[in-house]
Amino acid sequence: MQDQPTPPARRPGRPAARAGQANQRERLLDIALLLCAKHGAAETTIAAVARKAQMTPAAAHYYFKTREQLLDSLLEERFMPVRATFEDVFEAHPDEPFTVIKLLVERLMNINSRYPWFGTFWLREMISEDDMFKQRVHLRMGRQQHMAMLDTVKRWQRDGLINAQIDPMLLFTSLIGLTVFPLSASVKWKDDPMRAHLGPQQISDHAWALLLRGLQP
Repeated sequence: MQDQPTPPARRPGRPAARAGQANQRERLLDIALLLCAKHGAAETTIAAVARKAQMTPAAAHYYFKTREQLLDSLLEERFMPVRATFEDVFEAHPDEPFTVIKLLVERLMNINSRYPWFGTFWLREMISEDDMFKQRVHLRMGRQQHMAMLDTVKRWQRDGLINAQIDPMLLFTSLIGLTVFPLSASVKWKDDPMRAHLGPQQISDHAWALLLRGLQP
């Protein structure tokens, strides 16, 4: 009886193919996203992701060869789909500022409910001195779309459609502050008798009421 040929050795770092590993890459991206939101992109290394995932760095490197590849994957597969939900609102309603703002409030509320990392991630990106992720966003997208949205707001002001004293650069920040931040905090208010009634609908109504009055020309 002939000896059976020895199977080729598995390459170092490559995880063995077994049930449950089909979604390992997605799991690593989810972990990396949470680490980015909590500690920033500069502290989100493949070693840190592997440690959180309870796997070896070599196994994690099979999915992402470098931290740059990991961050690029986060940008393309997590951040960009969320950002895209805002851009079409301006395109669909170029001359209807109140419709745009109302839809943005609704979408921000939905996004934060669907992606719990969004509020923490956005806050860190706004106040952090670490520009690693911001630079990748600018390299990937440029500033054209952002500038186009700002130009639309400025045109609304010139046409007398909204309050001329509003700073276009602060409008989106104000939207985040009125929706995403209180919604993120509301999970801790359940045991607070003074705030327990504040849920997504109450936060959305409050944001819209303030914005509606403030946007009036």
